[in-house]
Amino acid sequence: MKNLAGLMKQASQMQAKMEEMQGKLETLEVQGSAGAGLVTITLSGKGDLRRISLDPKLADPAEMEMLQDLIVAAHAEAKRHLEERTADEMQKVTGGLNLPPGMKLPF
Repeated sequence: MKNLAGLMKQASQMQAKMEEMQGKLETLEVQGSAGAGLVTITLSGKGDLRRISLDPKLADPAEMEMLQDLIVAAHAEAKRHLEERTADEMQKVTGGLNLPPGMKLPF
């Protein structure tokens, strides 16, 4: 029974750390860019698109397809940065606890 009480205490502490991490994610912003900085995307810590910055040189109607591709590439880079930052924060919260493959926190 003593181990169960300790386990419950650890679970409670981890929950508090998870809540703290989620609060940090609310204020976190990550950026991704493409085309040597011609397109920049900013995402919130939750993955919501906050801003798109486009170089005025890209406003040429003949270049719209390239512009669309650059926006998609910048978003993918920003999303990758967000996943890396989230994984780093989770590592801090779980204290190196190796979760089974496919299991992600927060659920």
